[in-house]
Order: sequence, then structure tokens, then C-alpha cells
Amino acid sequence: MSQHVIPDSSEMVVTWQKSSSSGGDGNCVEFAAYEDGIAIRHSKAPHGPALLYTRSEIAAMIKGVKAGEFDHLTEG
Repeated sequence: MSQHVIPDSSEMVVTWQKSSSSGGDGNCVEFAAYEDGIAIRHSKAPHGPALLYTRSEIAAMIKGVKAGEFDHLTEG
């Protein structure tokens, strides 16, 4: 990946996916396969930026999420 940010994610030709646990209030993080990596954006800002990560970076994050390493970030 030559760049790490796409300024307007609505211009990307991708299929965005969010968790089925997100609900309908638009308070979601969306993911999409893009080139050789993964793009992430906030669903409330479809014309906002997308951040690009390698597949190995996303795999490491998902492994940490599954292990509960980030649970403290969601507690009030």
C-alpha cells in the first residue's frame, strides 16, 4: 500500500461491511477489502476518510479483540 489514508471513502469502489451487532443508529465501524489491505471508516461519515491497514495488522487486532485485550475501552 502506497498510502495510508483515503480522504473521501465514498469514492472507493468497495463493499463496506459492519458488524451485525452495530444496530441501526449509524454508530459503527465499517471494513472493506481494498487493494492488498483493509480499509476502515466510520459509518456516520461515508464521505470522510478511510484508514488503510495491512491484512496482518488487522489479523493482529482481531486476535487481540478475541482475547479481550480491548474490553476495558468499551466500559463506561
